Amino acid sequence: MRKYKYGLYAVCFGLMLSLNSCFNLDEEPFSEIIEDDYVPTTEDEIALLATAYSPLRFIMDWYGYFDLQEESGDVIVTPTRPNGWDDGGVYKKMHMHTWTNQQGQPQTTWSYCYDGINNANKILKKAEEGFFRPESMDDVVAEVRAIRALWYSILCDTHGNVPISKTFSDELIPQSPRQEVFDFVISEINEVLPLLPTAVDKTTYGRLTQWGAHCLLARMYLNAEVYTGTPAYDKALEQCNIIIESGKFSLEPVYSDIFKTDNENCIETIFAVPYDAVYNMGDDNGPVFGMHMKWLSTDSRKVYNMQASPWNGSGANPQFINSYDPDDQRLYDTWLQGPQKNSAGEVVFEYVNKLPSLYKSDTFDGYRVGKYSIANGAKSALSNDFPYFRYTEVLLMKAECLLRLGQDEQEAANLVSEIRERAFRDHPEKAKVTVEWLKGDTHIQYGILDEDGNIVDKGDQTPVKFGGLYDEWSWEFACEARRRIDMIRFGTFQTKSWFNHKPVGNYATLFPIHLDDLTTNPNLDQNPGY
Repeated sequence: MRKYKYGLYAVCFGLMLSLNSCFNLDEEPFSEIIEDDYVPTTEDEIALLATAYSPLRFIMDWYGYFDLQEESGDVIVTPTRPNGWDDGGVYKKMHMHTWTNQQGQPQTTWSYCYDGINNANKILKKAEEGFFRPESMDDVVAEVRAIRALWYSILCDTHGNVPISKTFSDELIPQSPRQEVFDFVISEINEVLPLLPTAVDKTTYGRLTQWGAHCLLARMYLNAEVYTGTPAYDKALEQCNIIIESGKFSLEPVYSDIFKTDNENCIETIFAVPYDAVYNMGDDNGPVFGMHMKWLSTDSRKVYNMQASPWNGSGANPQFINSYDPDDQRLYDTWLQGPQKNSAGEVVFEYVNKLPSLYKSDTFDGYRVGKYSIANGAKSALSNDFPYFRYTEVLLMKAECLLRLGQDEQEAANLVSEIRERAFRDHPEKAKVTVEWLKGDTHIQYGILDEDGNIVDKGDQTPVKFGGLYDEWSWEFACEARRRIDMIRFGTFQTKSWFNHKPVGNYATLFPIHLDDLTTNPNLDQNPGY
């Protein structure tokens, strides 16, 4: 299979090392491999590398990174439905920011991050033992350190103060402050970057290249003020320019093509997390792309001829939907709305843009995520690859850096206008934005809603600095597991009210360390406020 051949190699490789001779024959027993005599091939090395990447599939799995970043933001809401979804209040806590140290989503992120880190450390230990071919040793080590740094970049964002494990052992590592975690990510990437591949082709798909490393640095620097208290927009800008000047990437002409089922050839994807509905169906094979099961109405099985029945959970916050320009194609490419028809053109049901409250909703209330195409006959897992880094992010990061640095603000407006051209392809006059528009307030009407969708408590109405740019981040990257990050950087996560949410304080910008992990490792101290 095109995308998970390295996963299959990993399984085969593990089986090869475990085989023992079963027969006493005179011939050389090819079923026996002695590790000391074993010389790995390129495919074997890639297979082993895959174990450091594969836990990233948790992003779109149950209680995964999507839930952590989107349920806590102002776009996705999971209300009580006629078919359930109260679930002990777990989703209400995510929406209200009243999570505790026993919340599942933060623990899932912590656990999968350390799975990836531990797998990376295992590989580095094998490298120290001389397992890899001498001619590939340095490249393998560099790539493993890079993906380990990416794992720590996630933890730096979500939990902040975490142990930095550099070796594979049972030792309980002391906790490091967020500044040290940030510094570790930056130093690791800078050290290994020259040894990472520069090719953008099938051999590097799903792997961190130099361009993915530059994008990781840019994202870290863009959020440096949040992570460390010291802004680094100049450094983020430098990283963005390196990627842009490489000429390796460009905007996909059609927005929806970025997220289609067979999207591995997308020209703007810098780093992807591959999924496969055939060879990666979960259980012992690890996490899957299963979020569509949570989003879609149960009756969607009739629309897509699905072989599994969705669970009718999450919907869109109407306040966010109402912020779109009706001529913005992203509104229709991102959200399932209105009549839903089957293959015969018959209307099966209709999604409506309303959600009465967290505690009450009808079956078809709320637009649903439709950004990731649903293949006809889909099961409970999809094959759409997740674009972890894409070129549009680089352009928007550059625009934001220019605005925050007060440099060439017109270029910032030009970059945003370039991105909007495909969104307003039928209304090109609306694609162009001005510097004043980027610096204006947000189009999202923040405040608490009543059951009729009216704002009954406006809360903090302080204008959002660079609100136009803030909106562009939200419309372009809606439902891409990053809303919380952007809200925190712009200050809305900490201050604004939306739907049934009121702000609780700055402490909620970090998640709590789970009680289980605190119990397991006495070196850990809980994050402030919990």
